[in-house]
Amino acid sequence: MAKNTGNGFRRGSVDDRTQFKGPNGNWTKRDTETGRIMDQKQDGKPFKGVAREVDDRRD
Repeated sequence: MAKNTGNGFRRGSVDDRTQFKGPNGNWTKRDTETGRIMDQKQDGKPFKGVAREVDDRRD
């Protein structure tokens, strides 16, 4: 479980969530259990503490 430190970062990772960069260039958060899109950021920065989805370039 991720915990906010109050210093601009988190300890640990957020469970059951992944993120990817959508076709519009915004980072999008997805629920790994259902596959539903949950949230999208508009500032161009990724979500804190959320794992990135694996792409075809990596194992």
